[in-house]
Order: sequence, then C-alpha cells, then structure tokens
Amino acid sequence: MARSTRRVPAVRLRADGTTSTRPDTLAGEEPLEIRVDGEEWLVTMRTPGGDVDLVHGLLLAEGVITRADQIRQATYGPGVQAGGQLSYNVMDVVLDHRAGARAPEMRDRAVYVSSSCGVCGTSSMEAVARESSYPVAEATLSVPLTTLLGLPAVLRESQQLFDRTGGAHAAGLFVDGATVCVREDVGRHNAVDKALGWALREGRVPLHDAVLQVSGRLSYELVQKAAMAGVPVLAAVSAPSAAAVDLAEEVGMTLIAFSRGQSLSVYSRADRVI
Repeated sequence: MARSTRRVPAVRLRADGTTSTRPDTLAGEEPLEIRVDGEEWLVTMRTPGGDVDLVHGLLLAEGVITRADQIRQATYGPGVQAGGQLSYNVMDVVLDHRAGARAPEMRDRAVYVSSSCGVCGTSSMEAVARESSYPVAEATLSVPLTTLLGLPAVLRESQQLFDRTGGAHAAGLFVDGATVCVREDVGRHNAVDKALGWALREGRVPLHDAVLQVSGRLSYELVQKAAMAGVPVLAAVSAPSAAAVDLAEEVGMTLIAFSRGQSLSVYSRADRVI
C-alpha cells in the first residue's frame, strides 16, 4: 500500500570534516490518478492518505459538487506496483448527476497537477473564479484576536507528519478556537483539499462558523478553495499574494497573514476580528 513516509539513506557532512550515514524519514509523494464517471480527469501528486477526502475537496473546489451525496461512489481503482501489490494510486469517482452534481471540465488527457500547484491546467482564471454556492460575505462569524494569535501553535501541535519528516504542510479547521480537523500533505493545496473534503463528508459545509488556518503562505488558489466551502476567515503564518488579497476582498472573506504569536496582519474584512 502507498505510504505517507519513506526511509531514505543520507550522508551527513559536517563543517568539522566528519561524515556519517543514516536513514532519514521523508514525506511520501506519489501520483493519484482521479477518474470521474469512467474518464480520466487529472493526476495530482500528493502524500498518500486521506485520498477520499482529497477527492471530495478537489471536486468541491472545482464546483463539480456542493454536497457529499452528489458523489455516489469514491473507491480505489485498479493499479499495481512493480511487485504486483495494489498501488492505491487510482481513485474512481461516480457522480450522482440527478442530485445536482455537475460534469467536470474534462480534458483530452489527464492533467498533471504538482503538489505545489492548486489550479495548474485550468483553462482560464475565469474558470477558477467561480461563484461559490456558499457566499462568505454574509457569514456573521467573529473571532477574538487572542484566539487567532494562538491558532498557529495549536495547529503545530497536530503536525505529526511534519514532526517525522520536516517536509509537510498543514491545514486546520477551528470552531470557537477548538480543533475540528487537521490534515497534512507535502502539498499545501492538498492539505486544504483534504480538510475541506473531510468537512464536506461530515456535513459541515458551508463552514460559516470556522477558521481555516494554514501553515504556509496564502495564494489565490487557497482563497478560492476556502470560498467554495463557505469559509469566512482564512489565516496563515506567512505572506499572502496580491491576487489572494484581491479575491478575498471580492468574496468578502477575512484574510489574515503573518500570524506569529504576538501579531498578525488583516488584509480584508477586519470587522470579524474582535
């Protein structure tokens, strides 16, 4: 079965001229081919684990589904490794179009999406800037500043994969300051998709009562994904991009960055911070 980590030998070189060899634990990164209604949709690089959540989150972000019941089935498909074992690197999804699921944008070939890219392969920015079924501008959530300042540390406490590898991003959903879900992945977009996909399967979307805290920087794609799930407050420990701020202002999302214990910066809808 696909693994979330791998042991890899490494030679450690020190300034004093000594060397040593020991295995390091690294975050796994393997391709996941997603097939929708029998057709290849895309191939994404991800850390194995939470693949059903990942698929739900991706389809939500792409506007294909808005509810979990619009997916009739999401199961591992055929695929074997060189030794003949199942690879668990193919996911077959069957949509329930009678329940309102949309046909996804299909390509002539499967689109490769790297673990660092959330929308590689989309045909246009207009295709990404879809109107969410769950408008965040109307969300009445307010969050104490002290709670927001504490979320990066709370998220860090749950980053078990990072503790083992030093090479994984995290996304966490918090309600009233309490952790409801944390997901990790070598790709920050994947971590967000896994967290939002979990929320969708648990019937928690729209997430009008939640803060989404991420471990890295904020890109346009992360704002788009959060908006599609109805998240009113998105926070990060690092910087936002200018496009991320523009989109957050457009959809009415509170965008927070540089949250590092003693201070943070709010780029849009600061009225939700109390």
